[in-house]
Amino acid sequence: MNREKPEDLVARVPFSTVLASIVGLWVCYFLLTTLRGELVDLGFVTEAFWRRALASFLGILITIGLWSILRLFDPRPLWLKICAALLLSMPVAMLIAQSNQMVFSSMEERVFTRTAEQRGFTVHRSETGDLLVDIPAMGIPTMPGAEAGTDTVTVNATSLQGTQWQQLTEVAYGRYFMMLAWCALYLALLTGEKARAAERREGTYRRAAKAAELRSLRYQVNPHFLFNTLNSLSALVLTGKTQAAERMIQMLSTFYRRSLADDPTCDVTLEQEIALQKLYLDIESVRFPLRLVPDYQVPPDLQDCLIPGMILQPLVENSVKHAVAPSSGQVTITLAAREEYGRLVVTVSDDGQSAAGKDETRPGYGIGLANVRERLEARFGHEASIVSGPVPGGYATHLRLPILRDRHAAEAAE
Repeated sequence: MNREKPEDLVARVPFSTVLASIVGLWVCYFLLTTLRGELVDLGFVTEAFWRRALASFLGILITIGLWSILRLFDPRPLWLKICAALLLSMPVAMLIAQSNQMVFSSMEERVFTRTAEQRGFTVHRSETGDLLVDIPAMGIPTMPGAEAGTDTVTVNATSLQGTQWQQLTEVAYGRYFMMLAWCALYLALLTGEKARAAERREGTYRRAAKAAELRSLRYQVNPHFLFNTLNSLSALVLTGKTQAAERMIQMLSTFYRRSLADDPTCDVTLEQEIALQKLYLDIESVRFPLRLVPDYQVPPDLQDCLIPGMILQPLVENSVKHAVAPSSGQVTITLAAREEYGRLVVTVSDDGQSAAGKDETRPGYGIGLANVRERLEARFGHEASIVSGPVPGGYATHLRLPILRDRHAAEAAE
């Protein structure tokens, strides 16, 4: 048996989901910054548009890199994942801010110049690289780091570099919280995946428990049937009916070969179940050649319906034991099926009179009924039921089951 590796048990968020969350985050960023640019009228609409798209694309790539590191902490405790998100988001935010500044660096001076010109100023650079702002003669308050002249404000390169670092820090600060928001979303997605994985494991354990219950109940039938059949075989040998005993042995071998070949937790078609019970009644006909009369009433359109394997065995066996064996005349055992209000109704009945009208159930019949009832409940829950009791002229047991079709039989029929 292949054992699951510990890493196989770790819940993982699918990459498609991670990618969708990252792309969604940066698409929202792109739309909001585009809307903001339109509102403040920074100009250069087309150029700003593709630069924002490029900055968003770089942000997607960097965030994917963050995820590739953060996912290493998936199997770790929650507090460690939170600490990793808080720490990893810092360099990532700085990297995003730097890439954003790199994309827009060649455009910043032109935006500044356009804004100044809209206010009536003139901007140009000196030979030393300082930024010169010509202002009206009335003057304006001196800018930090600038030397005021009569009509010109000079912003030296050192001051501009300091301003750029300040802008970079402010952008990184905003991107840090943006990355934290995505990390929180990722941890929420991871928690959801863990919950779904736990549900799947619980479902697997539940199915395994139900399969074990079905297997146990199914195996309860076989020893009981074998015990009764061996008693019948012993009676034939003691009475000198060797040919009948040999015939019973052959049919018994065929019966067990067919019944044990199937998985005890699997369903069989109604046709297969009826064929198996027919083989059993043929075995019992060796003991009661004149008294046992089988009757099968199964419509062809219901033969591919699925029922639990050997579910009818205890019912047919009890009809033989409590109706045929005590009787001195012929007893007909009927196996019938019909569709009723969208459900499959399977009936096992006989016209034996040994218990009819005396008790609600025949002596010793409760064990077989209990086994059938428990198997139906384990397989179908409350969707199946069993009703058993005396009827006019005999005894009958009705099983009501959901109609499930054998897919392969249906395809063959088509």
